[in-house]
Amino acid sequence: IYNNATGRDLIDKLPMTLPMLDLYGREMCYRFDEALETDNVQYTGYEVGEIVYWPPRHSFVILYAQNGERFDMQKIGKIDSGIEIFNGIGDVEITIELIP
Repeated sequence: IYNNATGRDLIDKLPMTLPMLDLYGREMCYRFDEALETDNVQYTGYEVGEIVYWPPRHSFVILYAQNGERFDMQKIGKIDSGIEIFNGIGDVEITIELIP
């Protein structure tokens, strides 16, 4: 998780278990009821494995496949390995926690 406003806001909420939706065959998504803080939203592309926040719908997103799309996002982290676990998994609950 990156040291930016959204990353810090997310860390403050940990640990948490989220019901993630598998959307468009490329992303796992959870929509928070309230907005997270942002400080560097940019219209940009993404890399597979990136964790981003999409402000219009308060969406926490794990991008597991590429389609070349660009959109407004705040990048908040990256999964370095094992991202392929999300391929074809469907909707699933995930738990996010800090490991000391």
